[in-house]
Amino acid sequence: MPLSTPLSTYATPFARLALANITREYPNFPAHLIGSADERIEPRTLHPAFYGAYDWHSSAHMHWLLVRLLNRYGGTPALPGTEAVVDVLDRHLTPGNLAVEAAYLRDHPSFERPYGWAWLLALAAECRARGTREGARWTEALAPAVAVVDRLLADWLPRATYPVRHGNHPNSAFALGLALDSGELSAGTEQAVRERLLAWFADDHDAPAHWEPSGQDFLSPALSEADAVRRVLPAARFAPWLDRFLPALRTGAPCALLDVPVVSDHADPQIGHLLGLALSRAAALRSLADALPAGPVRDRLSTAADAHLAAGLPAVERGDFTTDHWLATFATLALDGH
Repeated sequence: MPLSTPLSTYATPFARLALANITREYPNFPAHLIGSADERIEPRTLHPAFYGAYDWHSSAHMHWLLVRLLNRYGGTPALPGTEAVVDVLDRHLTPGNLAVEAAYLRDHPSFERPYGWAWLLALAAECRARGTREGARWTEALAPAVAVVDRLLADWLPRATYPVRHGNHPNSAFALGLALDSGELSAGTEQAVRERLLAWFADDHDAPAHWEPSGQDFLSPALSEADAVRRVLPAARFAPWLDRFLPALRTGAPCALLDVPVVSDHADPQIGHLLGLALSRAAALRSLADALPAGPVRDRLSTAADAHLAAGLPAVERGDFTTDHWLATFATLALDGH
């Protein structure tokens, strides 16, 4: 399935998946530290907006998916019945619900750091891009939570001496790249993000690509880093940086990052992460290819992106909650970009 396949082909089934998941309260995996015996931890009590889709970050990015689909295809044959989508978003993205979410983030400053933070910013950006009355309502409701995330990022970055480089949710490069793409950060926090990415990664070279993937990755540490650096280096400096970071791309030597991961058990929640890895790699490989001049490296990246997307897309709608609650988001990134 080539990358030229339009997202519109999948708009209706992806929206159906997202709606089913963000309104499904159980099963639920609350990342909540219980502080007392009488503390209430029902998902809707803790998170009245983002109670569904198994965990908070998945709920946030499945909300993002719905708004992205509305923005791309709402009112067209690719996405009929948009009233149901708007109705659910109107019920979830209210000032009252988001005030509770903002307070929770403020009171639990390491909660969902940085992955969930980045998806909240991405959701706010997509709501702002909506350009309609409901988009304005959702944007206004999200504003307090966005402000909290901005402050949390500004406080955390000076203390983040080292990046988290593994291929799961705490990965620093993926989240900060997504945060930059959102355009929702204050000027000071955006500058701090750029400076931290450069401090962490500008001098990196000879990435151990042969170590990838780990057994439950859904992000590629090396490709996530390269895609983050793409965002903060001038174009003229990025290609030389990538040559130093992944020299096998230039020399034509084998590179494990270009090989589609083997997924031995799609139903295993951790091994199944590798399905998401295929899709997140597809998105990163395409972004990296687009940032390079025409030539063999760009061609290798584009070919690998196509192969990863073809492997990952069939897994999005399997009827298995372990993957249904999140894979469509990464398929959308691969098909439609950040």
